Amino acid sequence: MRQHRLWLRPASGPTTQPWREPRAISAPQSLASLATLGRNRALVYAFPSMPRQKKFKIALVQMACGADLDANLRQAIEGIGEAACQGARIVCLPELFRSPYFCQREDASLFDLAERVPGPSTNALARAARKSRVVVIAPVFERRAPGVYHNSAAVLGPTGKLIGLYRKMHIPDDPGYYEKFYFTPGDLGFHAFDTPAGRIAPLICWDQWYPEAARLVALEGASVIFYPTAIGWHPSEKRRFGITQRDAWRTVQRGHAISNGVYVAVVNRVGVEKARPSDAGIEFWGSSFVADPQGVVVARASADREEILIGEVDLSRLEDVRRNWPFWRDRRIDAYTGLTRRLLDAPSDGGEKQ
Repeated sequence: MRQHRLWLRPASGPTTQPWREPRAISAPQSLASLATLGRNRALVYAFPSMPRQKKFKIALVQMACGADLDANLRQAIEGIGEAACQGARIVCLPELFRSPYFCQREDASLFDLAERVPGPSTNALARAARKSRVVVIAPVFERRAPGVYHNSAAVLGPTGKLIGLYRKMHIPDDPGYYEKFYFTPGDLGFHAFDTPAGRIAPLICWDQWYPEAARLVALEGASVIFYPTAIGWHPSEKRRFGITQRDAWRTVQRGHAISNGVYVAVVNRVGVEKARPSDAGIEFWGSSFVADPQGVVVARASADREEILIGEVDLSRLEDVRRNWPFWRDRRIDAYTGLTRRLLDAPSDGGEKQ
């Protein structure tokens, strides 16, 4: 029978009072039965975590998303199983993978796609996580309340437990990406979550252009930032701007890895999706990748094929890179107050600030 540790400390008194030695308890014991240990003690129940390794594999499920919602879910679950068979400990799915990218048009009936968290998608993926003993980052169109919907990502642990929830903070509104019609901006902030493999943070698509988001989750200790994504070309723009657009997308995220000394993992969908048959649609450019703390792309997927992309994370690299590139040491946290303002206005006379 597995043993867990129960730490005891007085329920009141100075915070400096030391913890008592741990007592081993068997897994089936409930917290209620532990009340007999004394009314004057506070109980902290610490579940054992899997031993953390310096190196572990992560997987990105690059997939096409069709009109059959259940088929998309089955494909995602199959991808989780395949990734686990290849040794991955954390698996990330693309943004809004359960359906075609519906934000290409404004249609109130599409709010019917949203679901609760926990709900059908997260429950099914929690079972897959538990079966394969992996962490799953599960993007979902979240129905929080009537008229309040979020573009979210649930972090599911290897026991199927919901470890954390992130709600997309930056919401775009561009031709073919009418997300402000559907999504309420997130209100949970930017956070990292503990997993058996290490501390990670999910951000979502449009968040990838904002260095503040990456910095905040890195400050909370994230060793890997995951970006579930749905991004592509408008076909009419691809020839003229396509290479530049995708290169900028890749470059800015490699920059987050470099400036924060972390791994960045980005998963995208592939294929052409149209809101209506007569529309030009969006050609999603795939190109999922993993970058290390020096911005080196250590794994890269194709632009047009479904793939399970495997990348290795080496936590010792974080220490080594940050020692040699001590950006964190030299941060002027006393001088960044302007970042909390929308704009730093120029002098009223129109001249330049000195």
